Amino acid sequence: MPDLYPLRLVPDFRERVWGTRDLAPIYTSPPGQQPIGEVWLTGDDCRVSNGPLAGQTLGELCRRFGRDLVGTSARRSDCFPLLIKFLFPEQKLSVQVHPDDAAARRAGLPCGKSECWYVLAAKPGAKIGLGLKPGVTRAGFEQAIQDGKADDLLHWVEVHRGEMIYSPAGTVHAIGPGMLLVETQQNSDTTYRLYDYGRGRELHVAEGLAAMRETRAGKVERMGDDDMARLLASPHFIVHKQSAREAWFRESAPEWNSVEILVGLDGGGLVECPGAQTTVFSRGEAVVIPAALKQFTLKPQGEIEFLAVTLPERGRAPEPKTYL
Repeated sequence: MPDLYPLRLVPDFRERVWGTRDLAPIYTSPPGQQPIGEVWLTGDDCRVSNGPLAGQTLGELCRRFGRDLVGTSARRSDCFPLLIKFLFPEQKLSVQVHPDDAAARRAGLPCGKSECWYVLAAKPGAKIGLGLKPGVTRAGFEQAIQDGKADDLLHWVEVHRGEMIYSPAGTVHAIGPGMLLVETQQNSDTTYRLYDYGRGRELHVAEGLAAMRETRAGKVERMGDDDMARLLASPHFIVHKQSAREAWFRESAPEWNSVEILVGLDGGGLVECPGAQTTVFSRGEAVVIPAALKQFTLKPQGEIEFLAVTLPERGRAPEPKTYL
């Protein structure tokens, strides 16, 4: 077996005050007794569950294998470039903002946090707050935070199953209840909480106001059909959604070198690479295909629906076109 092979990861359940105990249809028995808001699939602390590298974290493997794991498209070789999560909001998340790369560097952080959300399920009326309403000034927003009315100044957008929402770093945003999201983001957990509905958690108003900027946050029009669609291409990640009933073969182009993450949304399948043991994965699990593995085959077990997430060729992907 080669040193690197398709790596199935152990989902990392994270307790959040805004979360829930009902993680259906993705998971059946969440650990502990507290509400779960996030399930991390590819963080540096996520551990491999299959093969000789079982028990090791993605962060450890990045430091060991470097570019063979993450590829030359990643900005750094010593940490995993993307953090992918399931989000289960039962209540509104805080009104928050994340720094962009430049603001992160000034704060001594490795990178900013642009992100996107694929809407896997949404109840009627489910909304995400994206940016401020037209005409709202920074000073006016700061006053609204003090008055407990920050939520009122956000531009709330109704979301529906199958949509992709893009939120570049610097966007003031908030996620409402009644939806199930798959979040893909730069691998940063830096969040400046501006307003939290009186839940008593720490706020970061000064840092958040400084990190705010006008962005082109919004929905992104998909390209393709139900079997294979490009949901988003951005400077930090590319997300495809695919459904397969027959074997699907993937071979990297010679000029492109990126890790690839498969995220199971429904059904299950087998991932096969030359010289490696077969990797089985299903709904709620992620498989990391190291960049050094130039080809693999996905064989559905009946039918599988999944996201395929990669990095763009460095410096080659513009910001996506969005609409509200």
